[in-house]
Order: sequence, then C-alpha cells, then structure tokens
Amino acid sequence: MGEDGRTDVPTMGVEEEFLLLDDNGDLAELGPEVLTQATEGSGEVQQELGRCQVESASPVSHDADELLGELRGLRRRLAASARGRGLRLAAVGAPLRGESDRDLVSVGPRYERMRDNLGPLLTAGYTCGCHVHVAIPDRETGVQVLNHLRPWLPVLLALTANSPFGDGADTTYASWRHVRWSTLPSAAPPPFFHSVQHYEESVDALLSTGAALDRNMVHWDARLSDRHPTLEVRICDVSATAEEATLVAVLIRGLVTTFLDAAAAGRPAPDLSSAVLRAQLWRAARDGLEGDCVNPATGELTPVHTALRTLVNTTRPALVAAGDLDFAEDVLATLRRTGGAARRQRAAFARRGRLQDVVQELARVTVGGLSAVGGDDRVSA
Repeated sequence: MGEDGRTDVPTMGVEEEFLLLDDNGDLAELGPEVLTQATEGSGEVQQELGRCQVESASPVSHDADELLGELRGLRRRLAASARGRGLRLAAVGAPLRGESDRDLVSVGPRYERMRDNLGPLLTAGYTCGCHVHVAIPDRETGVQVLNHLRPWLPVLLALTANSPFGDGADTTYASWRHVRWSTLPSAAPPPFFHSVQHYEESVDALLSTGAALDRNMVHWDARLSDRHPTLEVRICDVSATAEEATLVAVLIRGLVTTFLDAAAAGRPAPDLSSAVLRAQLWRAARDGLEGDCVNPATGELTPVHTALRTLVNTTRPALVAAGDLDFAEDVLATLRRTGGAARRQRAAFARRGRLQDVVQELARVTVGGLSAVGGDDRVSA
C-alpha cells in the first residue's frame, strides 16, 4: 500500500545475475555447487546460462524497504556459499577477463540447443543483467505502457552501467555488457507496437527465423513477461549494490505507474524509431552515469544526472504514492557523491593497476552495499 493509503500501487520484483570469480578475476565454474548451499530463505536462487553464473529472484515486493531487505538477503546467501568455495560473488555486468576459449555452458538440453544455434555468440550470455518486473493489469495495457517507456531505456542503462572492463583491459565503455549482449540476434530495443496482436506477430517472426529458439529468448530490452502478469524491463546491468538495484526498481515502477495513467487517459506514446533508440542506447553504454544521454522530455543531449532529475520529476506523483520518493532521492544523492559503478571500478583499478583490486571492490560492495563504497558513504534505507 502506498503512503497515502492507495492500494493500486503496482507490485514489483527483481531478478539479478551474478558472476563467480576467483581472486584474480577469472571465471569459476561452480555455479551449480554454490546454488545447492544457498536455497534456504525467501526468494529464489537458480541456474543461469553459464556455470560461472548464479541468479536470484526476489519475492513480490510492495515498497523500497521490503525489496531492499530481500535483495540484501539473497546476495548474502549466495556470497556466503561462494566464500565457502574460495570464490567471490560479483555483481558486475561482464567478465573482467577473457573466456572465449572456455566452454562454460550449463548442462541441459536447452543450453545445448543454444550453443548449437548461436556458436561463439553464446559467450555474450555470460554477462549479467538486472530484470525488473512491475505488475500490469493486462497485456493490452502493457503494450501501451511499453511504448511510453521506450525512450527512457537509455537513461536507465546509463544509470546502471557497471561493466567497464573486458579481456583484462578497460573497454572505454561504461557498459560493455550492453555492447556484448547486443550481438545476440534477438537482443534489441523493443519496437513500437500498435497492439497486442502486433506484439505477438513480432515474437512469432523472431521464432520463425530461429533467432529466438523459444519465447524466453526474445531478448528485447523491455517486454511483456510470459510467466507473470508483469512488464519486464531488462536493459540494466546488474547493479553493484542492493541499494542501486532497489533504486532502479522503484524508478521503473514510477515510470510504469505514470504511463498506466497516460494509457488510461488516451495519451499517445512517442513513436521513437528503433534505429534512433539503438543509437541512444549506444551512447548511454559508452558514457554511463557521468556522461550524457538524450533527455526524453526535450530530445536534447544532457548530462545523465539532469535526465534523472527529469525522470524523478516526471514520476514524482507515482513515487510519492508508493512511498518511494525519499529513498530514490537519497540514493541518487549518494551516487552524485560516489560516482556510478563503472567509475568506481575504474577508480579501484587506478590505485595500483591491478584487476585483483577491482575484484575485491566488487565483492565488498556486492554484499556491503553503498555503505562499503569509499569507506564512509552511507545511504538511508
């Protein structure tokens, strides 16, 4: 229930993917073993494409405090199991070192079909994202909300960019995960859909080409969930901290709630071309939080922090109704002080030029949160 007593605030949930690293930053193939010792507690932990990965899924949550507690608990469980095997749980968007010469695909018929179908492209699946689910009343309304949401995807990507390293070096991108993930044949920003029928026809077209082997492989950056009555936003790198993951979730819920009202009022969504949106996503992946992105309200290139201020102002009534505004403001203020996740990784590397220091930083903040960043920063929750 929202702070003003409303009961129509949509619920939300978060799925997070993590890498398992040794102290040098190399991928460790013990995902199934780590999962077996992390099953006790709320939420779910589950297998991912790579044996070097694990995934968590929060329970359905109603407010920021509830979701933050669930994400912290899931991270602690997985990290404790990883430590028991001499490994680090790392909330990072992409492997720090190369892995193209290793077969890390998890065991199972579906994963084997993916290997056969995608070949070397499958290594893009060893990247880690954050998927936010927000409840919607029906799929027809969900398509309308999705159309309204499309222009905001670059802002969300820039906010969460958390993968500057790849193949042992700085890639010059803030989200190397997005660049790699975009090589998959069905990974793209969602088209503008005119109806649910148009949405389903587009899914069927991907399936018919073999670009997607099943509906779960329709890797649009936002889509209608087939498992839950939700809109699923998939554009984000996995957040370095549970606070940042919760921030992303409440901002996305704010957008969805705002656009549910827009759809009910019959306000048309901007028909931004997919080519332009893809270019905007490239810029967001390159720059990250400290750079520039297109502000959906003006169409102009602005600092990402300015676009985030526009996002908060656009969704303010929804954030207030859900009781999320203070939390969002607090975490955004902390990020203005500490810098985004990609910047923080680069700072850790710059101290001695060692990827091992980046691994230690990642392991510390994955569980310790923003309070572990820089030693003194705190965020209220």
